[in-house]
Amino acid sequence: MKLTFLLLACAAVLSAQTPAAEPTELSKLKTTVDRQERTLKDWPNLNRYRAENATVVAPVAGEERVVFMGDSITDGWGRRYGKFFPGKPYINRGISGQTTPQMLLRFRADVIELHPKVVVILAGTNDISGNTGPMTLKETEANLMSMAELARANGIRVVLSALLPTCDYIRPQTDRRPNEKIRELNIWMRGYAAGTGAVFLDYFTPSLDDKQVLKKELTYDGLHPNEAGYEVMGPLAQKAIDVALAK
Repeated sequence: MKLTFLLLACAAVLSAQTPAAEPTELSKLKTTVDRQERTLKDWPNLNRYRAENATVVAPVAGEERVVFMGDSITDGWGRRYGKFFPGKPYINRGISGQTTPQMLLRFRADVIELHPKVVVILAGTNDISGNTGPMTLKETEANLMSMAELARANGIRVVLSALLPTCDYIRPQTDRRPNEKIRELNIWMRGYAAGTGAVFLDYFTPSLDDKQVLKKELTYDGLHPNEAGYEVMGPLAQKAIDVALAK
């Protein structure tokens, strides 16, 4: 709790120094404090979907249920931009900012216990940026393998999604998420999928421009897809799901 106390102390100091002049800064600081406190209490954020998961009924006969596990790119799909597969029995279990160790801890609650036929995993960009501390690609790969193994052990088919590239056209992104590292992890995922019977979903290649970075027209910040970005991703995801269901 030291971090929470430190942030609260900073808020008190800021309030004392600028009693009425900095409401925006105080609001931002309070948001940071609240976020850090939630993380300290529930590091994998199991509470995010707990109530919603309790309302999910067992699949009916013939239902081709799919769960999307991921970070903000999944979380924002249909919530910020894009349409999230209208009419399909697909469930979004993305959480903004998450890394693969956090997803691994919530994988049973947010995927296995929902009894999908397929899980689509898109994870690793926040590992590369160090959102929950320094991580090697080997550690990220191990977490992806563990999620895939848990899925297969429970009769769930696996789609492993390539990370999207980044660009600096709108704001700096490639310093924290270098495309070289993203490409390296994607190459590993392709090989792992081929060797285990999983489906590899390539978002990376169709999103590149002639400079080998994320196309400016597909993003609002150089990292996350905009409406056009999800328009590209949707058919690619559906094709991969169809292949997984046919296996």
